[in-house]
Amino acid sequence: MDRHPRRWLILVVLCLSSLVLVIDNMVLTVSVPPIAEDLKAGAQDIQWIIDSYILVFAGLLLTSGSLSDRFGRRKVMIIGLALFGAASLVAAVAASPGELIAGRVLMGVGGALVMPSTLSILITVFDDEERPKAIAAWSAVAMIGLVGGPVLGGALIAHFWWGAVFLLNVPVAAVAIVAAGVLMPESKGPWRKPDLPGMLLSMVGMTALVWSIIVLPRDGFAHVGTLASMAVAVAALTAFGIRQVRTDSPMVPLKLFRNRVFTGASFSLVLLTFATGGLMLVLTQYLQFVLEFTPTDTGLAFIPLAVASLAFNVIGAALGKKLPARVLTAVGMVIIAAGFGLLATLSVGDGFTKVALAMLVLGIGSGLGMPAAANALMGAIPGEHAGVGSALNDTIQQSGAALGVAILGTVLSSTYTGSMPADAPASARHAITDALALSAGSGDTGLARAAREAFNTATSTTFTVSGIAVLAAAVLTLVLMRGTAAAQAPAEPAEAAEPAVEAVV
Repeated sequence: MDRHPRRWLILVVLCLSSLVLVIDNMVLTVSVPPIAEDLKAGAQDIQWIIDSYILVFAGLLLTSGSLSDRFGRRKVMIIGLALFGAASLVAAVAASPGELIAGRVLMGVGGALVMPSTLSILITVFDDEERPKAIAAWSAVAMIGLVGGPVLGGALIAHFWWGAVFLLNVPVAAVAIVAAGVLMPESKGPWRKPDLPGMLLSMVGMTALVWSIIVLPRDGFAHVGTLASMAVAVAALTAFGIRQVRTDSPMVPLKLFRNRVFTGASFSLVLLTFATGGLMLVLTQYLQFVLEFTPTDTGLAFIPLAVASLAFNVIGAALGKKLPARVLTAVGMVIIAAGFGLLATLSVGDGFTKVALAMLVLGIGSGLGMPAAANALMGAIPGEHAGVGSALNDTIQQSGAALGVAILGTVLSSTYTGSMPADAPASARHAITDALALSAGSGDTGLARAAREAFNTATSTTFTVSGIAVLAAAVLTLVLMRGTAAAQAPAEPAEAAEPAVEAVV
């Protein structure tokens, strides 16, 4: 393919578009207390402020990817950015929890339109040789947003008000829209009749699945609401799969899963994001409740992860020209597992040094493994399905992360409860926040010490499970992704609309 003369400027726009989505989700984690106080939002309101975005975003990903293939990836991305920016303005000036939830729903729609388009445009603008570098940069920017979001959010709230974390999105989205219109070429797949039943089934099925994952830790598996949402998810996604097999114009080409590289990368990313999805949830609590870090110090503790990830994204892109994708991906995952192993050895008396070392190791592994796996997955997708293929990649990672938060959160809470003394107050046995509050009010330092020890045990167990999941992902990578060559290897001749999957990393 001819290299687009403005491809690196286009990459900057794509990274900016992705960055605004990642930062928005991360700054919300530090915005909850002032939002609750200012809007008089209860626990259920806060839950919906967080979950409404996730539900809409996950439910629309596959549909938006399919729409971008049919109607134009640049067009869909610009529409998404415009909607995301307008919705951010609604959220910034919200005067009630209901208004903020409405803004978050619209932001979820905009985000779902933007995210698949960014990666699909990237793989159409960059050829096999340069794509690993581009995806490494795209992944690195996401890591910057992941780590920098809470720090930026804390600074904005300290100097302005909670609405500033949403208002920041408006100028960024505006710049991205103008740059996309000026710099980006339009691209789309061959015209096919829209699969409206498939779109509806995917939206219902994915929304029900994510909702089931969200309510499972809170309500339990036997709760009627959990069972009902799981039943809807299974029924809708099964019907979706049957529809995709039988229709002449499928929304998602399920034949992609016949490709070993695509399947191996998909399942590996599910397990990897399962493990890393719970990292922020567990470690932020551990740093604040056990090691007694301030919220600002907690955000800064993730800087070694970001720095190492950025550095090894570059190194990984260079190594990808010499090593097969499966080897680089598996090596990265083994290093990530070692990072979780270090976290599992944390103790109450530890300071920042061991945490920083673990973050450094996790960053090295992430920089080597995740871009390689994502590039292998995207390299196995035919060009005309770039949009829905990107959406599949996003859906896979979103689902894995959601499962990780739900399941690892359950492991954390159940292990904590089981490790607390039997004679501790009931509320203290179920939440470390309650235990520390009771200890502060009564002066019972023994209760606080027991709670921190119990949470330390729970954290160690959770990170051990995470490490095992990543090792399983490494094994799957080596078994299923056989046949991938380094990026500089000559590609096999491709059939019409079926690119070779050899030269992907």
